[in-house]
Amino acid sequence: MSPQLAGVLQLTALIAALALAYRPLGDHMAKVYSSEKNYTPEKWIYKVIGANPAAEMRWPAYLRGVLAFSAVSVLFLYLLQRIQGSLPGSLGFSSIDPDQAFNTAASFVANTNWQSYYGEQAMGHVVQTGGLAVQNFLSAAVGMAVAVALVRGFARSRTGELGNFWADLVRGTVRILLPISVIGALVLVACGAIQNFSGIHQVGQFMGGTQEWNGGAVASQEAIKELGTNGGGYFNANSAHPFENPNPFSNLFEIFLILLIPFALTRTFGRMVGSLRQGYAILGAMAVIWIGFTALMMWTEFAHRGPAFEIAGGSMEGKETRFGIAGSSIFAVATTLTSTGAVNSFHSSYTGFGGGITMLGMQLGEIAPGGVGSGLYGMLIMAVIAVFIAGLMVGRTPEYLGKKIGTRQIKLAACYILVTPALVLGFTAVAMALPTPGDSMTNSGAHGFSEILYAYTSGANNNGSAFAGLNADTQWFNTTIGIAMLLGRFVPMVFVLALAGSLAEQKPVPETAGTLRTDKPLYAGLLVGTILIITGLTYFPALALGPLAEGLAS
Repeated sequence: MSPQLAGVLQLTALIAALALAYRPLGDHMAKVYSSEKNYTPEKWIYKVIGANPAAEMRWPAYLRGVLAFSAVSVLFLYLLQRIQGSLPGSLGFSSIDPDQAFNTAASFVANTNWQSYYGEQAMGHVVQTGGLAVQNFLSAAVGMAVAVALVRGFARSRTGELGNFWADLVRGTVRILLPISVIGALVLVACGAIQNFSGIHQVGQFMGGTQEWNGGAVASQEAIKELGTNGGGYFNANSAHPFENPNPFSNLFEIFLILLIPFALTRTFGRMVGSLRQGYAILGAMAVIWIGFTALMMWTEFAHRGPAFEIAGGSMEGKETRFGIAGSSIFAVATTLTSTGAVNSFHSSYTGFGGGITMLGMQLGEIAPGGVGSGLYGMLIMAVIAVFIAGLMVGRTPEYLGKKIGTRQIKLAACYILVTPALVLGFTAVAMALPTPGDSMTNSGAHGFSEILYAYTSGANNNGSAFAGLNADTQWFNTTIGIAMLLGRFVPMVFVLALAGSLAEQKPVPETAGTLRTDKPLYAGLLVGTILIITGLTYFPALALGPLAEGLAS
């Protein structure tokens, strides 16, 4: 069997598995967020935090809940790292330096999981399991809660109430993320991923010296790392490490976990707004972009140039022989088109165009299918933009799901799509202009520029993957990328929730013969075109200086 055929079969099996899980999971999540029943463990949590799950919130109160909870989470995780040296189970590691502790706390709370440290050489068991793994659950649940609030904005009318943040947070964690993660961890353990709390031990002789390995609760963290589109690994090699990702089946299973909730949320959306066809239209737009990017990545990396590539079957530099080009390409696209950031190969070693594809996937806004929650609300923002453009073309007031898209709505949507590019391009320009940040680049020229552009693209878009050639463990990068992660996560949420509140207050507009049908393939195509054009106009000059220049020169 040729490597190309094997790749097609892997992609086909992945699509089939996602299709089987789409309906039951999507319906389950719709029931979770629509239910008025509280389970006993949830009641205990509400009692401890002093929340009333039945109290409805308007968008400012919902936003205050999101920001207050996230601020406390950042502070807790920062302090936990700063006192690590005094904690049991620290494996002898010292406390984390202030700039790196800030960067890591911002990273995991923002669902970015950018790591400027070697996990197996810096973090003990308490920080890994009590800090990082906990935030893997909570940051994902926050993103899902904000997405559901926006969906309620479309579904409700004549009210500004969007639900209760604390109820959405707890239910998303207890009823969705936790059960699936338990099953996922068991599957990974069966595949060979480790799950223990062992200390550091020496293994064998290597080139005249010994190698040290430490264990950890890897399988459980790996499951929520992928399911919650987090991405932070227990080991520096991330999902290329055999303790995290032992074989080709576990590799495909991890990709399945990455894409599972973001795709299924489109059915949740359709179910909650009362039209499954609307959910299918969003799903179709996501699927077209994802499949297109995957096919393009596989074609780029399989392209043979010279005898070395022909013997290897393609561009194998930086890729695991366990997964090959196909398994690496599918993983790379899945992780950069979502806010996951996990890697099973080194993106810096991809071809020039291949590295550009990973970068472009993040620059789209990670909406195909995107992160848990963030992908759906990002795509719905683009849906509002697409409806507005269609309205301009026919001279009609745009409407989406029975809600008029007026001046206030389009201003909020425009602000949303401008935040991340401003952060990415602004920080990249400053870093390239200053002398010190450039010292962290391993490469010069177009590839060196790509390293810095990729870092800020990954941080501001809450992805977390890296080009691997950049030394980001400096005060400059730890601080600026940490700021980019926080602003890139929470400023867009302000506009999402404000938009949700304005939509919920509206009176539904009856459908007429002139209403644009947003549940048809034509609209899905318009949505895809809008996404690609907006992203292209925004980032093409920067991409031309980096991956495009490198690809054309090779």
